[in-house]
Amino acid sequence: MTKAEVIAEIATKTGIEKAQVQEAVESFFKVVRTSMTEGKNVYFRGFGSFVIKKRAKKIARNISKNTAMVIDEHYIPSFKPAKTFVDKVKKSDTVKTKAAKLAAKA
Repeated sequence: MTKAEVIAEIATKTGIEKAQVQEAVESFFKVVRTSMTEGKNVYFRGFGSFVIKKRAKKIARNISKNTAMVIDEHYIPSFKPAKTFVDKVKKSDTVKTKAAKLAAKA
């Protein structure tokens, strides 16, 4: 599902104009992005958390040149779903049906 599809669905379900929904969605993303760049995690009870993860310094290999390179310690944004959200997805019959269809194609 794309951002445009999410905006359209919210507009349909709430009766709010798409432009206003888009502004709210964009504001939401801006708040999350700003908070995380300031080093703050964002928590949504029952949905999940946007957290900052630390990646340790490591040695990697450039296989095309066969050389070692150092990747410095850095931080990345990550999403950790809430347990209730994970359980709901696991129990979803729609997800199981779609997963079975994808497995049959492979």
